[in-house]
Amino acid sequence: MKTIKLLTGYFLLATLMVSCYTEVIIEDDFIEESAFNTDQVLQSYDLWYVDINATRGNGEVPFLQRAFTVSFDRGVLYANNNIVGIGKTGGGYGIDVGTYGTLRGTVDIAHDIDGSWFLEVFAVNNNTIELYDANSDTSYYLKGYQINNFDYDTVFYDNINYFIQEYDAWEKIFTSEAGALNDFDNENYIQFLPNFFRSSLDAPNTSVSNLQWDFEGDYQVYDVQGDNSLKTLTLDYDFMGDDYFELYVINDSTIELYHPDSGTTYEFKGRGYQEYLKSSKGTESKKRVKSSNPTMNVERKKAK
Repeated sequence: MKTIKLLTGYFLLATLMVSCYTEVIIEDDFIEESAFNTDQVLQSYDLWYVDINATRGNGEVPFLQRAFTVSFDRGVLYANNNIVGIGKTGGGYGIDVGTYGTLRGTVDIAHDIDGSWFLEVFAVNNNTIELYDANSDTSYYLKGYQINNFDYDTVFYDNINYFIQEYDAWEKIFTSEAGALNDFDNENYIQFLPNFFRSSLDAPNTSVSNLQWDFEGDYQVYDVQGDNSLKTLTLDYDFMGDDYFELYVINDSTIELYHPDSGTTYEFKGRGYQEYLKSSKGTESKKRVKSSNPTMNVERKKAK
């Protein structure tokens, strides 16, 4: 059962007129006063980042489970469902995924794929709201940002497991001259799936649909103690041992793998971008879940 408190419409509206960083929210308050005030709260930030690890309850609101950010703009609901293109797609807002209307302390959403959802809107603090689905007793917590102060780099690194799965394959486009010869020099394609990876020796410019996967095995992405801009990656080949890399994001279509054992740097370009929720493609295969990478206590080997 939710505890309901009231906010005065005058205080809410006056504060919103003074600053885009609204201070109207008192901890655990229900946005009760009017439909207009509820809509003003939802529009007070350009982007609402869905903190999936903060979700409470055993149910699911599918479009929130898939979104990295949502935006409420004059009756239109936008979402960034992909890491690829975030900050650029739709001017940063993402794609149009539905419509919404507000009532007193609630938002009624008509999603293009997932249908109608009636959610209660609670204020947690000055830039965080809770969207509560009473039918499943599930709460999502959304943190508000303006587009010009949203940390896109952090979103990439915090959600890097989803990012590397958003392409059908990664094609090697660069191998440094520096570095000792090693078996990974011959692998030209990598594919990351939710539970395993595959790699291929096929020649550059091979169509993704024609790739022959020569190796497969488990992989794991790690956080690095004290270094938020570095991830590490292990590829555990079936019957062949494993490889260890430092993993860097160059942009939303290019990653860098540095192989400390040989001192070799590789760059891979994404092939076959998978866009989620413009159509029904991928609606079941891509859902965010509560997760955290294991932490590795290592030092960066590649010079910045």
